[in-house]
Amino acid sequence: MLRRLFWIALAVLGLLVLAVAVNTLRHGSRQLDVPPAPPLAVDENAAAARLFEAIRARTVSSLEDATQNADQFQQFHALLQAHYPKAHAVMQREVVGGLSLLYTWKGSDPTLAPILLMAHQDVVPIAPGTEADWAVQPFSGTVKDGFVWGRGAWDDKANLIAQMETMELLAASGFAPKRTIHLAFGADEEVSGERGAKQIAALLKSRGERLDFVIDEGLLITEGVMPGLDKPAALVGIAEKGYLSVVMTVSATPGHSSMPPPKGQSAIAMMSAAMKRLDDKQLPGGIRGVAREMFETIAPEMGGFSRVALSNLWLFGPVVQAQLEAKASTNAMLRTTTALTMAHAGNKDNVLPGRAEGTVNFRLLPGDSASAVMGHVHDEAKAVMGDAKFELVALPGGSEASKVSPTQSASYQLINRTVREVFPGTLVAPGLMIGATDSRHFEGVSDHIYRFSPVRAKPEDLPRFHGTNERISAANLAELIRFYHRLVSQAAGPGA
Repeated sequence: MLRRLFWIALAVLGLLVLAVAVNTLRHGSRQLDVPPAPPLAVDENAAAARLFEAIRARTVSSLEDATQNADQFQQFHALLQAHYPKAHAVMQREVVGGLSLLYTWKGSDPTLAPILLMAHQDVVPIAPGTEADWAVQPFSGTVKDGFVWGRGAWDDKANLIAQMETMELLAASGFAPKRTIHLAFGADEEVSGERGAKQIAALLKSRGERLDFVIDEGLLITEGVMPGLDKPAALVGIAEKGYLSVVMTVSATPGHSSMPPPKGQSAIAMMSAAMKRLDDKQLPGGIRGVAREMFETIAPEMGGFSRVALSNLWLFGPVVQAQLEAKASTNAMLRTTTALTMAHAGNKDNVLPGRAEGTVNFRLLPGDSASAVMGHVHDEAKAVMGDAKFELVALPGGSEASKVSPTQSASYQLINRTVREVFPGTLVAPGLMIGATDSRHFEGVSDHIYRFSPVRAKPEDLPRFHGTNERISAANLAELIRFYHRLVSQAAGPGA
């Protein structure tokens, strides 16, 4: 009997191994096989010089004051007009919402839906006390060791300058677009985009425009970031997470600290217990939706066990998910994240406060709604506090998760092909943008919104984003120009 069970178990194991092997081999490469794009001559040094001039305009935006640094934004506008005269000669320029820019290059065929390239003018401030940590002055726009350094070099003036360089090159060559081309440069992306991108989108909608596709800043070309993947990987964001901050206010009887209430019944104790429960009871995650499509696209390009596991999520899914959840960056792709960000209570060391307040920030996964998350917060807080008095308020500025743009569309495939043509050997896969971009405001005028910056990044580069020593190589800037030139030529050119 034991021998028979042994042979049955061995047979089952053999079949399982065979199924895993067959399934792994069956998942072949999804990468497009295309030849490199024809070479495009780009004056790398001149483009880098124009970018560092752009960085010198201190276009730090403010949520509260729409006029803050207006002179710096106007300086930046003047720079664009001075450096790109041919582009300005063929494009209509409109100022929207005070400081944001909308450019339009009319196509010859009005039946073709326009395309929209996006970038933003504004930058985040330098964290106080970190100025001395920079290798160069953050707004000096210095070119050093083959890199353009300074705030905005990466986020997002490199994309903006590359797009304007592209329009200048196309105009100089006599390019005549068949499809209308728009450029949208918001001035307040870092503080919500309400005055810029949102108003530009509303303007286009009021004119009855329906865009063929939108491409905005987003995911990058990473190298050495994803374990098991040797080649550079370009992730194209097909969706972005939503944003919700919830303030929980807990009320209790104030009093003297010499006579505290029973254990756990003070405002601070109840608020802390509710916040801890929210941290412990994270919203459910899983390898599904955008994350699953990304891993299924990348799996055939991996080596070793990584390829086997990602090609057989039906078997290894729990193991893979546990590994992904262990890292902040990959955990964020799998779920609506919960982050305890602020806590306030009391004003004197010997007084029990009558109110305690905590703020929780959620980044919503596509498929989760703000109302469902609010319900989750209420239920978890209620489970801890029972009949105690508390209230929940959603802070302004929240947004639902975006729709998921299709990867089978002609526009996604065009971006895919362009990356493969301009960056030979680079893998392309869909991805989820965990931060917010201006592109979310355009869902009313396009079903095809993609978030991708053709910026090269290694693990050591990632902290530079909104951090210290932001920079981009001059060679990579030239690649950005080649990417946008190829993309626009194919999307709006004679064969459009």
